[in-house]
Amino acid sequence: MVHKHPEEDVFREFLIAVMLHIEAIADRLDVHHVDVAALILLEMRGPLPVGAISEELGLPSASTTRLIDRLEKAGYARRVRGERDRRTVTVELVEDGMAEYHATRETSERHLEEIRAHYSPEQVPLMLGMLTRVARAYRSATRELRENPA
Repeated sequence: MVHKHPEEDVFREFLIAVMLHIEAIADRLDVHHVDVAALILLEMRGPLPVGAISEELGLPSASTTRLIDRLEKAGYARRVRGERDRRTVTVELVEDGMAEYHATRETSERHLEEIRAHYSPEQVPLMLGMLTRVARAYRSATRELRENPA
């Protein structure tokens, strides 16, 4: 197969690297790769309702329930019932259980810092903008694939 755009291979290499990195974190934490995505999401956004996690990760509610069960069992997260409405459930990280996760994050950040050193402060917003657009594109493609099965 001939590629019309050489940059496609760059994105493919990027995807492979990210997928393998997430798998390595999952192996280290003894969880599933989607569990790592949930940990990252909770770390970025703070406590979230179960439905929001399900929506963000594109998972059916039953799969999200199993994911949260695994994170609770591993000591990374906990369910918190609403004070006013006990039917509402929010998931939050358990900071005491996050040491191993933070260690994996520190490893990642150390390697990413090496990249930052090669760019000027003026170039950083351009790179972040590109990565934001790439993330949006892949989220859109993921939704499309899930909504339109073959």
